[in-house]
Amino acid sequence: MKVWFDCTAAAHPLVLRPVIERFQARGDEVLVTAREYGQTVGILELLEIPHMVVGEHGGASRFGKARALAGRSARLARPVWKFRPDLAVAHGSVDLALLSAAFFIPSAQLQDYEFAGLQRQLAFRIAKRVLVPDTIPADRMAKVGAKGEKLVQYPGLKEDYYLADFEPDPEVITELGLDRERVLVVVRPPPETSEYHADNPLYEQVIDRLAEAEGVTAVIIPRTDAQGESARAKNSPNLVVPRQAVDAQSLIAYSDLVVSAGGTMNREAVALGTPVYTTFAGKMGGVDEALIAEGRLQVLQSADQLDFVKRTDEAGPTNPRDAEILLQGILGALT
Repeated sequence: MKVWFDCTAAAHPLVLRPVIERFQARGDEVLVTAREYGQTVGILELLEIPHMVVGEHGGASRFGKARALAGRSARLARPVWKFRPDLAVAHGSVDLALLSAAFFIPSAQLQDYEFAGLQRQLAFRIAKRVLVPDTIPADRMAKVGAKGEKLVQYPGLKEDYYLADFEPDPEVITELGLDRERVLVVVRPPPETSEYHADNPLYEQVIDRLAEAEGVTAVIIPRTDAQGESARAKNSPNLVVPRQAVDAQSLIAYSDLVVSAGGTMNREAVALGTPVYTTFAGKMGGVDEALIAEGRLQVLQSADQLDFVKRTDEAGPTNPRDAEILLQGILGALT
């Protein structure tokens, strides 16, 4: 069997890696395509996943997104048609959805945020299977096109699956030249180019506090070049902004605190047992609602709320799960 995977954001190579490996272990042929956006390509390289780069992100405007979608889908058509996949898999890729519909390829989409925009809803409606954590209410997914046998709800977090075999690499600390005696904070900026993004002034307040805090080093993992340059412009020795993709999971494992306006990095911290605050300003999804209710994720109301304390415990997967569950759910798209 031939399986096509499309990665359009930095989290996608991480999420899809264990599934790709299982298809390959079955003897299936795999094609991985990627969009030039943030650290997506860099992470594929770090994971040593062979891939083909096609297109880039269209920016924050609807016109830019639509233009990029049309252009990238057209450019993907030739290599996908040549590969002739029997199955297509993604984590919300609309390009994959459109080509799957055009070429009559059964597709499966993974997702862990139910309030996605119209493009994601299109992907859900085209897919034959949509896999989400079971903490997302089924009625919410039904509203965006995933109901009945199409909807597959799996236990735990998606991060529990791809971090199940994770062992942190201390080399990330050396590569970034970090002082382990200082409080290490990992920061993820807001998803400014996403449809579900809302204004987030709290993020800038957090950066200002970190820039001035004594004995603190903050590693900022930007989504865009502009976010990275904005942090560098603070000219604070406290702020480290890598110019290349980094092993963010190892960084989180060795950090004392994570502050993130996104979803995946928050949940990676939860899955690894690292204290984490969310500054997400959009509509809270079911996964984060459950984590907040359980006390595993804290909502940051003010930058003054941050408490910079060195951890004494070791981080590691707190609830590892076998990705075979995801594989079987994806294979359901063929029935």
